Amino acid sequence: MPPRIRPLLRRPQWRSYHPSPRLRAEPSRPSIAQKPTIDIKHIRQNPDLYTQNAIERNYGAQSSNPQRITELFAQWQGHQRDGRSMREQSNVLQAALANPKSAKHQDAARAIGFDDLSRDGIIAASRSLKSKLASIETEEAELTRSIEGLALELPNFTSPDTPRGHEARVVSYINEHPSGESEKSHVDIGTSLGILDFASAGSTSGWGWYYLMGAAAQLEQALVQFALSKATARGWTLVAPPSIVYSHVAAACGFMPRDQSGETQIYTIAQGEADVARGRPELCLAGTAEIPLAGMGAGAVLDSAVLPRKYVASSRCYRAEAGARGVDTKGLYRVHEFTKVELFSWTTPELEAATEVFDEIVEMQVEVLRELGLHCRVLEMPSTDLGASAFRKKDIEAFFPSRRGRDGGYGEVTSASVCTDFQARRLGTKMSRAGKKEWVYTVNGTGMAVPRVLAAVLENGWDEGRGEARVPECLWPWMGGMEVIKGKNVV
Repeated sequence: MPPRIRPLLRRPQWRSYHPSPRLRAEPSRPSIAQKPTIDIKHIRQNPDLYTQNAIERNYGAQSSNPQRITELFAQWQGHQRDGRSMREQSNVLQAALANPKSAKHQDAARAIGFDDLSRDGIIAASRSLKSKLASIETEEAELTRSIEGLALELPNFTSPDTPRGHEARVVSYINEHPSGESEKSHVDIGTSLGILDFASAGSTSGWGWYYLMGAAAQLEQALVQFALSKATARGWTLVAPPSIVYSHVAAACGFMPRDQSGETQIYTIAQGEADVARGRPELCLAGTAEIPLAGMGAGAVLDSAVLPRKYVASSRCYRAEAGARGVDTKGLYRVHEFTKVELFSWTTPELEAATEVFDEIVEMQVEVLRELGLHCRVLEMPSTDLGASAFRKKDIEAFFPSRRGRDGGYGEVTSASVCTDFQARRLGTKMSRAGKKEWVYTVNGTGMAVPRVLAAVLENGWDEGRGEARVPECLWPWMGGMEVIKGKNVV
């Protein structure tokens, strides 16, 4: 039987494609998976730095984690001291038991408080110490797990280039602002042309799904091929990734399967009681190809000579968190399933190397959107808008005529992030250089978020008088020469 997809228990609030900032429980990992390696010592030595960073990124619930880590570490140290003392006492008792006639060993046992030095007395005392030591070791392990869990909840550090607060900084614009007066939605345009079907999807899959028909389905493929051609021309390696991944891999990338309230951001595959009993790791549907691409390097040691490694992938993506119904989510703007081209790279652990790839991704995004003829603005995103993994992030927002009354008509169509070693430390991805192993840096970005760009193309290319939508010239080679989409373009 096919796997069952766990349904939403409640409709979560949309947060601009970002993962929930708090993880309720770390997903189970297979035995072969790498254990996350977080620099807890650095957190203990710089608690104020981590607290301030969490506050600036709107991770208020995590801002107390550094203090809590310090407190738990003090308890762990106390247990370590007690454990050492008990092991030393146990060694003294064992020596006294092995040498019952030795005054030296007998006196040593008495000096640490043991009076009954008969064989039975020593054995009983040793068993008592062993029991206490086992309890201490259990508590030590639990403290260690708690400290590691608190450390894993902390977001990445924030770039000096990132504006603090809630306001993004406009970096530049792409193409001229359209002068047309049309505010017709892509929903109305697509429905009138017979190329978008939301009603059938509503009865088949529910709200948040859709059918692309005829020219719209062809336009989706054209957009994908256009974006892939740009990346491969620059030397990015094409990958066809899986859509189902381990939940712990998604969490390592910053996408949390569930948050503290139990709300979901990505779809997890329901497990039977037998699966749980056997300890089988949880699986989920990938919310972006970034996750399986990052997973390719899990536990790997890359050769620094071949870095940066740059991959591009087209995949179906699944997001449980599609927001509440309303104007902002109408149509293709926020959906549960969509096609997306993703760009992902490992670089050497220098910010200059990561920034070079980051800039290349943004250049590609700008080039694609410019040739599509869309008016856009490039934004340096603020600290409160960064996901857990991002050190720095730029978004590009396209102008949607139907959204004139909201955010000036702009809506996000691409994103690019530098994640430094956040993902690498959680997936165990290192590089080898001069005989030394170091954590790599990761960079990712959107090559093409099809539904939103498709919606923008329809709205900006719409001619009310002719009742048709213009196809950008750069897409004609993949549209069979179709220059305009006319009514009822259904094959």
